[in-house]
Amino acid sequence: MAYSDHPRPQIERARWLSLDGAWQFAYDDDARWIGPADAAFDRTITVPYAPEAPRSGIHDEGFHPVVWYRRTLELPADLAPDAAHDTILHFGAIDYKSDVWINGQHAASHVGGHTPVRVRLAPFMTGGTLDIVVRAEDDPLDMMKPRGKQDWLAEPHGIWYPRTTGIWQTVFVEQVGRSHIERLQWTPDFAKFEIRLDTRIAAPEGHRLRVRLWLAGRVLVEDEYGLKGRDTSRVIALPDPGIDDARAEFVWSPEHPQLIDAELFLVDGNGEVVDEVKSYTALRAVSTANGRFVMNGRSYFLRLVLDQGYWREGVMTASDEELRRDVELTKSLGFNGVRKHQKIENPRFLYWADVLGLLVWEEMPSAYGYSNETVTRLAAEWQEAIERDYSHPSIVAWVPFNESWGIPELPHSPVQRSYQQALYHLTKTLDPTRPVSGNDGWEQIATDIFAVHDYHHSGAILHERYGSEAGFRDTLTTFRSAGRALAIDGHPYAGQPVMLTEFGGIAYFMGNEAGWGYSTAKDTEDFVERYADVLAGATDSDLLAGYCYTQLTDTYQEQNGVLTMDRRPKADIAAIRAANLGVPIARLPEHPLGYNARWVRTQAERGN
Repeated sequence: MAYSDHPRPQIERARWLSLDGAWQFAYDDDARWIGPADAAFDRTITVPYAPEAPRSGIHDEGFHPVVWYRRTLELPADLAPDAAHDTILHFGAIDYKSDVWINGQHAASHVGGHTPVRVRLAPFMTGGTLDIVVRAEDDPLDMMKPRGKQDWLAEPHGIWYPRTTGIWQTVFVEQVGRSHIERLQWTPDFAKFEIRLDTRIAAPEGHRLRVRLWLAGRVLVEDEYGLKGRDTSRVIALPDPGIDDARAEFVWSPEHPQLIDAELFLVDGNGEVVDEVKSYTALRAVSTANGRFVMNGRSYFLRLVLDQGYWREGVMTASDEELRRDVELTKSLGFNGVRKHQKIENPRFLYWADVLGLLVWEEMPSAYGYSNETVTRLAAEWQEAIERDYSHPSIVAWVPFNESWGIPELPHSPVQRSYQQALYHLTKTLDPTRPVSGNDGWEQIATDIFAVHDYHHSGAILHERYGSEAGFRDTLTTFRSAGRALAIDGHPYAGQPVMLTEFGGIAYFMGNEAGWGYSTAKDTEDFVERYADVLAGATDSDLLAGYCYTQLTDTYQEQNGVLTMDRRPKADIAAIRAANLGVPIARLPEHPLGYNARWVRTQAERGN
């Protein structure tokens, strides 16, 4: 498939315009202003970077609970609303509560800092002039909202990082037909060699939907359906060659990231195309069985790395080149996936993971206090995240909770136990096709993956715990991670795949950085030896179904990355890759992206 530059490449239209760049900006620390007429814009900010980020042009990490944005422009004629077309304004994410005014009229409100905000422009425009005002409210001390790794203290401490306020993902407009495709989801059925398409259509009366699927430039399927209502579900049977060797051409995996291109045409009663969308899907299946993670009907060992998704200049926001480079570097290091930790990442990262072949565990950013408001906020935002990202083949697991964050009394509180179970079952209801790690790390009740966080620095100790049947069983019943039992009483281990989903965390300080790690290496050689040692504790076990090493990059005061925060490898990439694959360097298979470690290091040194 040809690479896409669209901000939302699974629902891509030809007519769109990025609104990233210079916007007017103002702080409203006392929340005095009611509407656009009150706001006194006295600064300029570079969107989509949050004001805390150096790239925003402001770089202010102080407490500012309310911020305002303004952008005025004249839309080109092929993007402005007219009798046949509407225009949709998209914000990738605004942290945390947002209100949007269009041409002086209140147009939308949204709660949730990690999921999209969409606004129809036709009701608010009579010409091409577009005046956008955004108010974002993000209380830095609110512990009852999903906030992920954003610190509530003035300075980053422990495992928490600078805050992100306001707009932090791309802003764009696109023109659609008054009748148009609002939503689509792809669900592959590997066993039946089928793909289900679910769509929601705005104003579908008298229209038909034409669907075309392509594989490597040839048409696989061309179907057309009559629409009887807003929501339509159809199963598309692919031409099944039967034998595995021939089937392999169709199947997506990290080793063979084969995508199936899609085109969808909404056709009116006169045969005219009123909306056209490009998309893609893939044929792949993930599940768990017999203590193993299963991909495409075969046992598959997960080699993940914890990915915080922070950049020194952009904080939680990265350029498209940086997102792609992270995927490439992760694969070059020998990992086949990432656990995106406490962050709903930009769809462009998921796009590159789909295209280049990298598995992703998507994790809901945690709240830290528990209340009824916490439950409502987190559940609503989690549903939006799953809907946004459901169709990405790279996503192979969902993680609604991490280490009992937001449910601190889980062992003692029936209410919090019910909440954890409810989020697990809600996730399985919204997506029955992927495993769920219900409370990653410890105190597990309802989960498809028995996830263990174990930061012991000795590979020999890890091998004792996970390398033999006796040690393995003893660990699952008696081990305390950070003093927490792995399972809640009454909900013992029940045969799920067991994975070390956080371990390692070796710090190697390459310069004058201040910070910490779970153990410390004195030089590059020592770092490689320690890394190989703890990795052997995971890769030598036939009882583990996978691992997730902590972590991909240094992140502010956490200096335990395989890469520095500016993505410079701390050791020879081939040595790290050999440790991840559990083989000597001399037996390494061909590099997954066709370039060598020296090239990667050179690119990292060049920066952007």
